[in-house]
Amino acid sequence: MSLNTLKEMMMLKPCSSSSSSSQITQPQTNPSSFTTENPNRKPPKSSLCQQMLRLSQDYDFTKQKQQQPDVVVEECKEDDDQEEGFVEFSNVKNINIFKEDNDFGCGPYQPLILDNNVQVPASINCRLLEHQREGVKFLYNLYSKNLGGILGDDMGLGKTIQAIAFLSAVYGKDGDATSPKENEGVNKGPTLIICPSSVIQNWEDEFSKWSTFSVAIYHGVNRDTVFDKIGTHGTEILITSFDTYRINENIMSQMNWEIVIIDEAHRLKNEKSKLYEACLAIKTRKRYGLTGTVMQNKIMELFNLFDLVVPGGLGTREHFRDYYDEPLKHGQRSSAPERFVQVAAERKKHLVSVLHKFLLRRTKEETIGHLMMGKEDNVVFCAMSDVQKRVYKRMLQLPDVQCLINKELPCSCGSPLKQVECCNRTVPNGVIWPYLHKDNPDGCDSCPYCIVLPCLTKLQQISNHLELIKPNPRDDTDKQQKDMVFASAVFGTDIDLVGGYTQNESFMGLSDVQHCGKMRALENLMSSWILHGDKILLFSYSVRMLDILEKLLIRKGYSFSRLDGSTPTSLRQSYVDDFNTSPSKQVFLISTRAGGLGLNLVSANRVVIFDPNWNPSHDLQAQDRSFRFGQKRHVEVFRLLAAGSLEELVYSRQIYKQQLANIAVSGKLEKRYFEGVQDCKEFRGELFGISNLFRDLSDKLFTSEILHKEGTQHEHKSETQSLPDIGMCFLPSQARDSFSLESSDTETNKRSAPVNELGIVYAHRNEDIISHERGCDVTHDVSTSTQIHSSLPDIPRKKQSTVGEKGNNASLKAHKLKQYRCIASFMGMEVVEFSKWFLSASVAEREQVMRNYKRWKEKMPLHIIHEV
Repeated sequence: MSLNTLKEMMMLKPCSSSSSSSQITQPQTNPSSFTTENPNRKPPKSSLCQQMLRLSQDYDFTKQKQQQPDVVVEECKEDDDQEEGFVEFSNVKNINIFKEDNDFGCGPYQPLILDNNVQVPASINCRLLEHQREGVKFLYNLYSKNLGGILGDDMGLGKTIQAIAFLSAVYGKDGDATSPKENEGVNKGPTLIICPSSVIQNWEDEFSKWSTFSVAIYHGVNRDTVFDKIGTHGTEILITSFDTYRINENIMSQMNWEIVIIDEAHRLKNEKSKLYEACLAIKTRKRYGLTGTVMQNKIMELFNLFDLVVPGGLGTREHFRDYYDEPLKHGQRSSAPERFVQVAAERKKHLVSVLHKFLLRRTKEETIGHLMMGKEDNVVFCAMSDVQKRVYKRMLQLPDVQCLINKELPCSCGSPLKQVECCNRTVPNGVIWPYLHKDNPDGCDSCPYCIVLPCLTKLQQISNHLELIKPNPRDDTDKQQKDMVFASAVFGTDIDLVGGYTQNESFMGLSDVQHCGKMRALENLMSSWILHGDKILLFSYSVRMLDILEKLLIRKGYSFSRLDGSTPTSLRQSYVDDFNTSPSKQVFLISTRAGGLGLNLVSANRVVIFDPNWNPSHDLQAQDRSFRFGQKRHVEVFRLLAAGSLEELVYSRQIYKQQLANIAVSGKLEKRYFEGVQDCKEFRGELFGISNLFRDLSDKLFTSEILHKEGTQHEHKSETQSLPDIGMCFLPSQARDSFSLESSDTETNKRSAPVNELGIVYAHRNEDIISHERGCDVTHDVSTSTQIHSSLPDIPRKKQSTVGEKGNNASLKAHKLKQYRCIASFMGMEVVEFSKWFLSASVAEREQVMRNYKRWKEKMPLHIIHEV
């Protein structure tokens, strides 16, 4: 490549013979000295020298120059004498002129060229990460083809910024308020952005930081005036909320929009909702969805979302259901025939290839994983207190629940009809049903299914805290009376033990963990974390539960902040900033519903989700409040579940939904745990159907038995485990030696779970269950039955033999426990004390212990080690 060609690519005007090198090296170079040699390429509106001044002062150009292609350096040397001015210019510090591909527009301090006369300005491009540049290119590629699509990056990867950079390129923005705007947005209509009301202000702020658009908010009392400016071309970007757009759809759908961007696009998963129908009426083909959870609950939600942004891109609804939805669900069934599995694999591969034309999906691990310390997602099964178990059992015996459980049985009146079709369609002697039908004693068209949701809500409240089912004095009199009758029925003889029917407002009463299993475990875990200087995010779906947890924090003396639905929007960011900057703030109480979006709490390294949600994306969003760009420590998440309760089914369904999403969206090979098939009455299995929801699981290790069972037709058969992961570390040595999930008697299905002093029955890492973290190569080796052994690989392990399996299992378990006790003794701790430390320690601390232990073993005589 000649020097003149290189200069053309750099768009520099050739230096005249009369100009001196001193003139060229001045940082105040006149922008007019740089002209366009290529008329097909649009130069940056800010001068190259202005861009140089933006760079850091400590940049070493000579080091950067060594990284450039040799041919470029040689050409510069050859023309050094006759082009002295250019060589002097190249020695100016703080700019990377050359790129390895020698293509102007590819460097971070140059415009990002998307097409002829279309570019992301240098002032924006220099602040984008590499994956964000790829996202901008993806959006513009769809735009140039007059197509819509989905930007499905993980939460925290900057989807908002990518959208603004894309719009800046389309509208010809520079990002510099002082630059001329005469050619910006020529012949372009306005852009509509639809988003949750909680992030409207965030969108406006980001536009003001990144570019020079004319932005208006169509929300609130003055929205009619704002909309009038669009018709006069006074506004380029209009931001509105989902509800506002739905209400004013008749007005807004009449406008010809250039681009429509839908933030949190998974809100449009239901094709029968009025919001979905309203968005279909938007007059543009260039619709772009931004979401970190492309699919939440069902594969058909995937079709609904793509049919909105790319109408007809996935065929008809019936075709998609028959060709993709049904084969993928049945192929994931635990006992699916081999031909079903093969068909599902073929359809999965085909679906992914089609989706990737309109979908760009990246994870944190793929993009900024090298900039973060990592995350551990622990699922901890906490034992309910004795009174909780008794109340839970009484709830299952109520006439309302029994009606639902027995609805498929033959009616006792001798009729050939089922109970739900005959005498037991209504429950006049129930506790919940009469209140719902107080104005209609004959019942409704949905009876008895109308009481399913209220019954499930009560079971979840009992699993979390018994105070939640007591009458609320702020409710109306009728509801208080109904809750009083319910509390009387389920508390029974334990009424005095729980403090009566009325809500306990005493400080000591609410902060007492005696009758709440999950609070008991939380109290012990937090005590250890606070001693290590950790900062904790504590999420709960219930505001009443937050009130109770707040009393616990006050009694323990922890400094905390709180954010829920009652927190004014104007104060939320100040609370976040105070928690991130104040060393004294130890805990942040957050409502899952209020804190799911827009919060950046990177100072916290422990995240506790007190109650699980049916929708797995809610829990994942809560985790990502801390695990995002800017986090400097290893993040550990603890999901607390009440063992033997409905929450185990909630979590199992989360796994089912996450695996389906990984299969349909990413084409991952997932283990087949469950026999149930969603929306299929013939294969309800262990997950689906009303009877499963109201099962009594208190005498089983339900989740562990499913996830570690033998004899099922999995892609990778898992071995049975004594106790998975961290749960075993907490058990007393006698329980660890004697307890096993194996059963020699196949008829013995009921086992009581041993409980350690922390109130934890067992636990595992969610990433070990959701196999997408490691692709297809996921197995559950017996040697990883405890977290200490899976995290500290230097401990010797024995391979399991296929002959004498039970004997080898016992020998292996004894060997592992011996090694575990040796490490605890080396640390000068008892086994249980070391288990507590291990759960609270970071990965780096664990690795340091193992390095010290290994060096100690090498130095000490063998007989000393045996004595230990």
